[in-house]
Formats: sequence, structure tokens, C-alpha cells
Amino acid sequence: MGEEGKPSSSLPDTQFFGLLSNLLQQVESLTNQEEVELRAKIEALGLEVTKVPSKSTKILDELELASELDKLSAKLDNVDEMISSAMAADPQVMSLLSDTADVWMPVITATSDERQIFAASVEDIDKVEEKGFN
Repeated sequence: MGEEGKPSSSLPDTQFFGLLSNLLQQVESLTNQEEVELRAKIEALGLEVTKVPSKSTKILDELELASELDKLSAKLDNVDEMISSAMAADPQVMSLLSDTADVWMPVITATSDERQIFAASVEDIDKVEEKGFN
């Protein structure tokens, strides 16, 4: 977390989940099938990832921290399984993910420092666009 109350990676996370939502929308329009369950899971995960944790006076010990990390790991495994099964079930999903990998891969593989730099660069681009320079 950057400044107090401001998550340092919120903007890239929001953009990433927006991208996932847009990709799902494209898949739905191409297949003429609504993916209600997958959309709900993407939205729920997006909310979970981008929410600001409440300030806690409780300090986690190593076992509690390990337990929390295990829970997060299980959630990520579930997302990986959903993506893998969607890719296996529909070649168009694989194509969309492959074609847009240059957008989403840097976000999910970045270190915390790289994500802060990415967020800062996106803010700079937004400022330039606001001034009308494209």
C-alpha cells in the first residue's frame, strides 16, 4: 500500500479486471452464450483484490499469516483452473487471451515495485489525455 488509505496497485488491478470483463463479453458475443457463473466469479475476485483492507490492530503471527497465504493461493488456483477449463473448452478464449497477453501479462507478473511504476505511468497518460494531447 502506498500512502495511507490508498492502495498502490488499485489502478492496474481495476484495469486488469476490466480487461477480463471485456474479454468475457467478447467471448459471450462470439458464442451467443451468457457466462453468468464466470462473470460473477471475475467480479467477486476483482472486488476481493481491489478492496482496501481495514486497518487492523491485530498483528498476525507466522501461522496466521501462512494460513491467509494458503487461502489466497487456493483462490488463485481456482481462478487458474477456471481459465484453463475455459481455454480448453473454447479455442476463441485461448485466442483472445493470446492476442491480449501483452496487456494483461505484465500486470499479473509484475512485482510490487513494477506495479507502482506501471500505475504512475498510467496516471501520466491519463493526464496527457485530459489535456487533449494524444
